[in-house]
Amino acid sequence: MKWVYVLAGIALFVKMLVIPNPAPNFPVSIVEAVVKDSGVSNAVSGIIFRNRLYDTIFEVIVFTIAILGVSYLLANEKLSSQVHYFKDKPSIVLARLGATIAALVGIELAIRGHLSPGGGFAAGVAGGTAIGLVAITAPPEWMQEIYKRWHAATLEKLSVLVFIVLSVITLAGAELPHGELGALFSGGILPILNMLVAAKVALGSWAVILLFVRYRGLL
Repeated sequence: MKWVYVLAGIALFVKMLVIPNPAPNFPVSIVEAVVKDSGVSNAVSGIIFRNRLYDTIFEVIVFTIAILGVSYLLANEKLSSQVHYFKDKPSIVLARLGATIAALVGIELAIRGHLSPGGGFAAGVAGGTAIGLVAITAPPEWMQEIYKRWHAATLEKLSVLVFIVLSVITLAGAELPHGELGALFSGGILPILNMLVAAKVALGSWAVILLFVRYRGLL
């Protein structure tokens, strides 16, 4: 039976080398069509938050479930008696500088992700990186206090709910005016969805960081 698999693999390999795929003959460039339909100059954002919005909704939900999974798996473990973090001044200065740069990059990607390479997920990762750099140079009690003071857990859940509601409205056919192509206030609802995803990913990363610090003593 294994020879059948081997022959099938060889046949498929030969097919890929010998028989070319026919080039599609579209009357209009796909990128141009996406940009025109979405009203944003970054066609990737147009695809993620418009043409494939169903996928994006479930990607956000999967990320939420992953955060809940981390909380569930660590719930039965004992809290770490000692948390290790950098205390020397050079490490603190370098980490805080990197956190500042990552935070500024995250804000830029969230606000202008529909105009240039980037977007909500990349902005959230940059924001989570900034939080992680601060976490390795600060007492865990301080990080936990700020997390509670700013109601980060509530904001994370709220961003998911608002994203889902706006996505359903968009999928139902309701759209905001696209505005001028290339302008900051363009693309209708897409910039708002971008910022909601960025907030969700950054705040979710913050929650996971705090959990690992509390239960493992390390990130």
